[in-house]
Amino acid sequence: MCRWLAYSGTPIRLEELLYNTEHSLIDQSMHSRLGVETTNGDGFGVGWYPLDGPAEPALLHGVGPAWSDANLREIARSTVSPLFLAHIRASTGTAVQQTNCHPFRYENWLWQHNGSIHEFAKLKRDLILAVDPELYPHIAGSTDSEVMFYLALTFGLRDRPVTAVERMAGLVESVGRAHGVPNPLQMTVATTDGDKLWCFRYSSEGHSRSLFYSTAISALHKLYPDDKRLARLSDETRLVVSEPLGELEGAWQPVPESSYGVIQKGEDELGHFEPAVP
Repeated sequence: MCRWLAYSGTPIRLEELLYNTEHSLIDQSMHSRLGVETTNGDGFGVGWYPLDGPAEPALLHGVGPAWSDANLREIARSTVSPLFLAHIRASTGTAVQQTNCHPFRYENWLWQHNGSIHEFAKLKRDLILAVDPELYPHIAGSTDSEVMFYLALTFGLRDRPVTAVERMAGLVESVGRAHGVPNPLQMTVATTDGDKLWCFRYSSEGHSRSLFYSTAISALHKLYPDDKRLARLSDETRLVVSEPLGELEGAWQPVPESSYGVIQKGEDELGHFEPAVP
């Protein structure tokens, strides 16, 4: 499986979360505590949006381990962004190559995933045939994660993201049942259009991979008034992670099973996720 994080809020350097926390994403690439594998060394990716507002995001992908990539270190040290996704990969069977590294991009959208479609090779043909023919040429890799992204786009991700992802999950489960595959879907997903951020935690078996969101910054300011790192973050700042990045008490809340969250200006949303056959 994989580890990922999604950040939205006060612009910060990427290195602050990728490298400079107690249990940073780079540390997780070598010493994951809650993942299926301890080591996540089958490639990495970062997608970030510019400071001047929503636009097509920039991407950096690498096929080697994140912990030893000098280019990632340089980009993270010099890049400031208000919204970014980062991912470290542990392959579930598909090739280690750049086109299989997350996040995936389509126009202004980014998508990253931890989990798998069980027996994907058996279900792949039926799932790909459900992708909009106009979107199909944009699929560059061979992962189940990218197919999930383009199915969500097919089902209306750009207009109704939660409904689109529920329809994607419903299709995967219906195709899985048709092929005799029990519990076909395991996922935590982050996707964004450069403005809002949507996160999902769901599995067919009802025991999904770990996912956490950060406590409201206003509450953390009260708990830790002398913490200089927290002092400069706005109340709009939020972080979603596969594993907590540190041991600060009260800083992390588990995302409930079978749920989605929307991070946006003003009040965030947390709701129940229910797959729907399209």
